[in-house]
Amino acid sequence: MANSEKLETATLAGGCFWCLEAVFQRLRGVESVVSGYMGGATHNPTYRDVCNGTTGHAEIVQIKFDPTVISFTDLLEVFFVIHDPTTLNRQGNDRGTQYRSAIYFHTTEQKTAAEAFMKTEQANWSDPIVTEVTAAETFYPAEEYHQNYFNQNTYQPYCQFVVAPKVQKTIEKFGGKLKAD
Repeated sequence: MANSEKLETATLAGGCFWCLEAVFQRLRGVESVVSGYMGGATHNPTYRDVCNGTTGHAEIVQIKFDPTVISFTDLLEVFFVIHDPTTLNRQGNDRGTQYRSAIYFHTTEQKTAAEAFMKTEQANWSDPIVTEVTAAETFYPAEEYHQNYFNQNTYQPYCQFVVAPKVQKTIEKFGGKLKAD
């Protein structure tokens, strides 16, 4: 376990938070991943509120990581492999502003890194990247049953058909960055 004083925070939105959480939990240097909501106007939104698409919030994950083990740019590299940053307010069959692609920066260094990364990353996509880069706002943790969702619901159909392939893609592409089991 890393010294908590050295940990930094990254907040990312890229579709359903169950997918992002399952992937980032497996990376070395990631100390915690909490699913939640950010970017909207409603205080203390619920999952039902956010799914209605009227709160302005995105489903996000807030990641605590040790930058001496994994960098913010490394996290962005994984993020851009596991979601499509060119689809506006949509990932696969999940549609609505709550599924937008966004990087919520916590420092000016993160903002600069995100903008530079996206500029370089654009060469890998035929369509324009639509990922928002915006300052982190109030973080609202999702309900407890959303936390650690994939690990606790591996055989649920959404997990098998949507989350598991993203986890497998991460294992194949970033095996050297994964935690030992």
